Amino acid sequence: MSARSKARKRALDVLYESEVRGLPVGGTLADRVADNDPPVNEFTVALVEGVAKHIDVIDELLETHSVGWSLDRMPAVDRNILRIGSYELLFDDQVPDVVAVSEAVTLARDLSTDESPAFVNGLLARLLQLKPTLGI
Repeated sequence: MSARSKARKRALDVLYESEVRGLPVGGTLADRVADNDPPVNEFTVALVEGVAKHIDVIDELLETHSVGWSLDRMPAVDRNILRIGSYELLFDDQVPDVVAVSEAVTLARDLSTDESPAFVNGLLARLLQLKPTLGI
């Protein structure tokens, strides 16, 4: 697993933990950075902070374009994988679009349900298709 893939997994851990604990998006980041066990690298911090900064837009897009699934109804792991993938896809010019989608699908395959990879791929592919018209 590449260093960036590990950083994405760590960002997912932070986002998931924050949600489970009822904290704001990324609310456990400072604690995880202070603990540094396992280490939290700069890319993880950038992902969590980026998702937190753009959470309203990201969640609105996910809610609007997911067919048959409200954001609240999605498994928490999938929801946070989609948030990371959406952030990278729409707001991080350093990550190629195909990599953002591929990494999100891999996280879903490794950490969620059998149906999750197809769901994550389909929703992020839809956002990629709409990206030129979103004005972001």
